[in-house]
Amino acid sequence: MKINIQDEIIFSTARSGGKGGQHVNKVETMVEGRWPIMQSNLVSEEQKQQINRHLHNKITKDGFLLVKSQVARTQLDNKALVIAKMNEWVNAALKPKKARIATQPTAASKLKKQMHKQNRSAIKQLRNKSWKTYND
Repeated sequence: MKINIQDEIIFSTARSGGKGGQHVNKVETMVEGRWPIMQSNLVSEEQKQQINRHLHNKITKDGFLLVKSQVARTQLDNKALVIAKMNEWVNAALKPKKARIATQPTAASKLKKQMHKQNRSAIKQLRNKSWKTYND
């Protein structure tokens, strides 16, 4: 189940840097999107807690999920990028994690590990000075 939070996002604009030449200094193309998580009617309380846990470093102290975009040259493109990124983050945060199934190492991997340890041990034994003088 995908959630689309587009209708609850609060947008603001500002002048941005980057491509556009002198036009950039006149037009507000940077878009900032804020989504009030706790006031949202789209998700349950449990889902809100899950979003807070997963996106805690992207949420402001006021409880807003904050995303900015100033990549594109137009305000509409940047707005679309903000919406897409927010929806992607929220849906990723709500996706249930797969439980890891613990497995045992195979007999072949155990044997390979043992052979590698023996080879390393032999190499290090050959480096030993006492070994060299004893065998000479």
